Amino acid sequence: MTYLSPFMTLLINAVKKASASLNRDFSEVERLQASVKSYRDFVVSAYTRVEKSLQVELGKIKPSYAFAKNGQPKPKGSYFMISPLDGLTNFAHGIAHFSVSVAVFENNAVTAAVVYNPAADELYFAEKGKGAFKEGFRNHERLRVSSRKDLTEALVSATVSYNSEIGGYLRIHDNIVRELDNVRVLGAVSMDLAYVAAGKLDAAVSLGCQSNDIAAGMLLVKEAGGYIYDYRQKDIRSENLNAVLESGNLIAVNASMNTKVVELLQK
Repeated sequence: MTYLSPFMTLLINAVKKASASLNRDFSEVERLQASVKSYRDFVVSAYTRVEKSLQVELGKIKPSYAFAKNGQPKPKGSYFMISPLDGLTNFAHGIAHFSVSVAVFENNAVTAAVVYNPAADELYFAEKGKGAFKEGFRNHERLRVSSRKDLTEALVSATVSYNSEIGGYLRIHDNIVRELDNVRVLGAVSMDLAYVAAGKLDAAVSLGCQSNDIAAGMLLVKEAGGYIYDYRQKDIRSENLNAVLESGNLIAVNASMNTKVVELLQK
């Protein structure tokens, strides 16, 4: 059985406890869609409930850790970066593909991460230097990126946020489609990264992401043997994860196709 550090056990339990309200709220979403105002207010309330609950539960584990907020300077020292509901549009439309994620930052690097889809009870976690895993009932599954080498056989996700340059995304999408048919737009970048780590996807590219939606998934990919690059990065001999977090423009890819995918996307 996979060894879980006491801290990771507490972190997983905190994420699950904070996410409990989402299952109840998710079952109500479809019924409320007939009333646009009530429906929108309900979705915002669902997000806010999880956000507050995460802050409470994580605060019990590490009371001295701050919470990073998008668009604001990063806190000094150690802190949490949380995404209460990545895939909000999926959630709002009754599609069970969304996640709650938490990344723990220490010494300006992600040291622990959890990505959890409560609707599917699907949880991924990682600690720096200890590997990435998918939670199982008895044994946890060690995650490994895929070993595919041929682009024509690859499955790639491509997403764009509402505030990114649509022209850049279309160029990326066109470049991918020219080489392969298997492109997916799944609507939750944190889950895309978890799927790259698990070998379900061979690569993921996303533009204009919020750092809180990608921080945890980036550690999953790294600990599963994958690579993370900034979309505009020319020299891929090394990675700069902090630059990816700042830009929100990322490529996550397995070890066998990293050069091919980066070159394809930067044509």
